Amino acid sequence: MTSTPTQQLSDAGVSIWLDDLSRGRLKTGTLQKLIEEKNVVGVTTNPSIFHAAITSGTDYDATIAAQAAAGASIEETIFEITTTDVADACDLFAPVAAATKGVDGRVSIEVDPRLAWDTAGTIAEAKHLYKKVNRDNVHIKIPATLEGLEAITATLAEGISVNVTLIFSLERYRAVINAFQTGLEQAKDNGHDLSRIHSVASFFVSRVDSEIDKRLDAIGTEEAKALKGKAGLANARLAYQVYEEQFSTERWAVLAEAGARPQRPLWASTGVKDPAYPDTLYVTELVAPGVVNTMPEKTLDATFDHGVITGDTVTGTYAEANATLNALEALGIPYNDVVAVLESEGLDKFVASWKELLADVEGALATARKRMDSAAPGETPK
Repeated sequence: MTSTPTQQLSDAGVSIWLDDLSRGRLKTGTLQKLIEEKNVVGVTTNPSIFHAAITSGTDYDATIAAQAAAGASIEETIFEITTTDVADACDLFAPVAAATKGVDGRVSIEVDPRLAWDTAGTIAEAKHLYKKVNRDNVHIKIPATLEGLEAITATLAEGISVNVTLIFSLERYRAVINAFQTGLEQAKDNGHDLSRIHSVASFFVSRVDSEIDKRLDAIGTEEAKALKGKAGLANARLAYQVYEEQFSTERWAVLAEAGARPQRPLWASTGVKDPAYPDTLYVTELVAPGVVNTMPEKTLDATFDHGVITGDTVTGTYAEANATLNALEALGIPYNDVVAVLESEGLDKFVASWKELLADVEGALATARKRMDSAAPGETPK
């Protein structure tokens, strides 16, 4: 009897999380089915995911009507909708969390992306989200901006688990690990049980190829074309090398002795954007012990259907990965410029999605209030 590719991924030490959440998934049982059949052990969300969920279908109409009747603001309505979905998903994944001692069974919810450059605002929002969701297996997502690093440390110091998102560069990843370990050191001083604090570092993959491939196409030489589709994997593999290095230090050993669990690398943006590449590229080529791969459902389905899992495809690749990034530099594609552009664009996209969501919910609240007004007692018949 052969196991499925998703089971083989799990056996290789990869945790599969779904990069999507909606009330429909929760109500219809399709998320539960993915847990049972495709080895899904967690969920991530972001502003774009919530925008898509809330603005398609009628699943949120009753909540919006209730919020309108209560006189809630747009932000209060979005807060109520998103935290309710995340709390319900946390409950669904509670058995997974219990079975893995909290390592998996996690559900992530992001702070308002407009706070990405506001350290104090991010810390306050993280605490507010955590208190509202009120589940041990929630992850609060904080972007890895320079301003976010201090917020990551402060949030962990409060005993709150964190998903650090929008990491593109190796230098920033090292800073994220430092912020994580500092947060745990402070949490220990604050009397928190370190074994209950969990974290992942979301390292984005396909967007690196999208940006670099565009630049390689502009160069247009055979040498440039030969490097297409290689940078995303190289960058992620070198991130895993950083992970191995930073979690084998004496500093980490002290925290581990106190019960701390390592901050796992999470591969994000794993849907292939160029149809010329295999649709499971960022799954099968990033298999390593102790990582998370958060997949859009299309990528999950492709992996389940025809993914070829050959064991660890990361460790032992570091020299080749470095050679790839060096070759790009030699062609005039500077790494630091690429990752700076990607961070800026990533934040802009999430802020844009959030603003679209605000506008759509504003319209839905206005519609709900009009319906209430038209149904008010004593209204003059039309």
